[in-house]
Parts: sequence; structure tokens; C-alpha cells
Amino acid sequence: MKAKYFIGGAIIIMFVIWSATAFIQTTVQYVSIAEARTADHKVQVMGKIDFDKVNYDAEKSHLEFVVYDADAPSKEGAATLDVVYIGVVPGNFDQATSVVLKGKADGDIFLAEQMLVKCPSKYQGEGEEYQDAGEHKGSNAEAGA
Repeated sequence: MKAKYFIGGAIIIMFVIWSATAFIQTTVQYVSIAEARTADHKVQVMGKIDFDKVNYDAEKSHLEFVVYDADAPSKEGAATLDVVYIGVVPGNFDQATSVVLKGKADGDIFLAEQMLVKCPSKYQGEGEEYQDAGEHKGSNAEAGA
């Protein structure tokens, strides 16, 4: 009887260790542009695209571009990162407000393995137009009554 409990406990412990190891290996931390330049392991970095410095070779599916710090008010004086991405360019790349890149540094460039394009929301109002949720609190209560 004790042998069954010992074997069952050992199997559960091995499964927990295996699960934790798999989880840790799949997590990729966000870093700043400065940290991404020197990353020797896979990291995520977010930045705004400098569309003046985009070069795409369609035959080789080779995209080179520069991103700058997403928190910077403008690209002048902001930290930049030279990026190389090999693969299919997302169709909405030219409309992107920013990108999230997964990859690692290789010398002076960042080799992006994956690219997630962040576009402006189609639900976001332009200019000063926005919907005030506080304005509609009373109407929700009335509609539910």
C-alpha cells in the first residue's frame, strides 16, 4: 500500500517540476530598447516604427527597419534599435502605431523571430471625440430595470 502512495507522489512531483520548467521556458520578458541591443537570449521589446527607415525585399521576405522608444514623444533623440525580420510582413504593417518584437540581438541588429503589429483601434475616436462611460452609468441601471 505504501509503495502505491510513494509511486503516485513521485509521479505528481515529476509532473509539477516538468510543468514549471515548461512554463519558465515559454515566458519571454519585456525589456527596454537599450536592453534589447545586448540581449543574448530571447526577449520582447516594444517600439514605434520609423517609417523613414523601412526597407523590404519581397523576393527574400527580408524586412529591415528601425524602431524607437515607444514612450518617447518623438523619434528625435529617442533610443533606437535596428531590426531585421525574415518572414511574411503583416498586411497592416504600414498602418501600425507600434510593434512588439520577439527575438535577440546579433551584433548591432536585433533579429526578430516574431512580430506583433499594434494598430490604432477602429473603435477609438479621432481628436477630442470619445465616449464617457460615466455619462452612461444611469442609463445602464434604467435599461436593466
